[in-house]
Formats: sequence, C-alpha cells, structure tokens
Amino acid sequence: MRAPAVLEHHGHVFWFVTGTILVAVLGLIDYATGYELSFSLFYLLPVFLVAWYSGRDLGLVISMLAAVAWLSADVASGHTYTYPALHVWNMLIRLGFFVIVTLLLVALRTAHESEHRLARTDALTGLLNMRHFTELADTELSRARRYGFPFSLAYVDLDNFKSMNDRFGHPAGDEVLAAVGRQLAESLRRTDIVARLGGDEFTVLLPQTDAEAARVAITKLHEALSAEMARHDWPVTFSIGVMNFTTAPASVAEVIASADQLMYGVKEAGKGGVTFATRNA
Repeated sequence: MRAPAVLEHHGHVFWFVTGTILVAVLGLIDYATGYELSFSLFYLLPVFLVAWYSGRDLGLVISMLAAVAWLSADVASGHTYTYPALHVWNMLIRLGFFVIVTLLLVALRTAHESEHRLARTDALTGLLNMRHFTELADTELSRARRYGFPFSLAYVDLDNFKSMNDRFGHPAGDEVLAAVGRQLAESLRRTDIVARLGGDEFTVLLPQTDAEAARVAITKLHEALSAEMARHDWPVTFSIGVMNFTTAPASVAEVIASADQLMYGVKEAGKGGVTFATRNA
C-alpha cells in the first residue's frame, strides 16, 4: 500500500499544521453541537494524517492536541458529570486510544516502507536489484532517445570468486560482495544507477556520460575496487566491460548484453582489466 505521490510530496510540517487546523475545527464543531453529539471518532482523521505522513513524535503531539480539544469542548459545552474528575478520565481514555492508533499506524507505515525497499534492493549489498535497475534504466533510455544524451554502461564481474568461496567459505564470499557493493556506491555519482545483477555480477549505468567521462570514472572505480580487495588480502580481481552509447538501443537487455560481451572479452584476454567501446547505432 503506497500513498498517492501528491500526498507524499508534502513535508512533515505541512501535515502537522493541517492536522492541527483539523483538530481546531473539530473542537469548534464539538462545542457548537453540544455534548449530546459525540465527535470523538472524527478526531482520528487528523491523528491518521499526522501519524502516517509526519511520523511517531508529531503523531503523539497531535493525539494530545485532539484529546485536549475534546476536553475543552466538553467542558465549555457545560456538560456536567457526577464527579468532576470524569472530564479528565474521559480525556485520558481518548488520548490512550489516539496514541494506540498512532503507534499502530507508524508500525504499519514502517513495515510497508521496509517491504517496498526490499522489493527494490539486493539484501546483501544494499544496491538495486535487477528488476528495479531495469525500471530505472528503461526511464534513462527514454530520456536519452528524447534528448539525444549519450550514456554508458559498465558490466562488472568478479574474477576468481568461486575459488574464493571454496577456499574461505560462503560467509567470506558474502563479505566480499558486500564490500564491492559499498565501494560501488561510494565511488560513483549519486545520479549513477548501480545494481547487483545476481551472483558476482554488477552493473553501473552512467547517465549523460560520454566515452571519455566513462573511461575516467570506471578506471577510477576499477582502481578503488582492486585496492579494496588488496586491503583485505582477498584474491579477487575485476573484469569490466564498458559500452558507451551515442544512440539508445531498443531495450535495457540489449544495453546490458553489449557491455556483457565486452566483459567476456576481458575474461578471455586474462581477466582483471577494463575494455571500453562505443556504439553509435
């Protein structure tokens, strides 16, 4: 369950102010209609909005404001109880209810965000998974076709990873993959799209990047990855194929396949290197 983008666009302060205004309006209606008509249920609307869009802390604040607004309207309406303390007791009951709703909503929101994030990312490395990468890359290809932007894609494969697993065990292999993921994320621009395709294969899409800029970026990346492996004394090197596109191909699969072919050329030539090429059509 995802909220509409137009609602997600507004910040925490907007929703807190909106919730506060709603509480004030409900309090006035509550006062005007008197104690015979109960509006307690309607206070859940601002509580829901603030808890969902602004988080737990502001949700608890709006819960308190809603309870106080109800109490103020109840007292101002002239409603009398057998014991004066019942005003406060009823307010506390409503406050407890609003707080429980707030905490449940925050937990639900957190669970949905976690599920949404896991559906898009690789659990081990934290990078994008193949599915989400394809979606974002397809958008970049559309932009490249529309505006004529060049772009580049690097296909990264770990050399000797199987022997690394066999020698040191799968936990060590997972540690290598996680380190590669961190290095990829740290060494590239925020606008670059980095993903783990599966196993020991990764890819990097460099939007609006010509052949020379791609050469500089991926050469530095290769050096950083190699240095990371040497720092841990891991016997892993990297074969990378980098294809620059001046015209966007028909599909993301075609883009990946072009760079993949270059990467296999590096493997056949002895591994541990980078090959660059440009595709004009």
